[in-house]
Amino acid sequence: MDKLEALSEYVHSMERPVENEDENWVGSRDICQFLKISERTLQRLRADGKITYSCVGGKYYYQIGQIKKLLRAHILKSNDECLQDLIAHHKK
Repeated sequence: MDKLEALSEYVHSMERPVENEDENWVGSRDICQFLKISERTLQRLRADGKITYSCVGGKYYYQIGQIKKLLRAHILKSNDECLQDLIAHHKK
């Protein structure tokens, strides 16, 4: 029992690595809701090769870093506040 407790304390004492939010994956629904764009807009971006994505079980997921890139390039006409809301929602 002492060994298990010592192991548990060791694991809990380890620091979690800093997570890079740009590598997090977010679903289409959340992106559309928070950036105020349509599903069709995302579909066009996929078809035009302007955004990378992953399809799992028929659902599309996008990395936050890709969304930021589109906003910086003015391909998406949303604002930074909407992006920050999306990131905060995703962390929950």
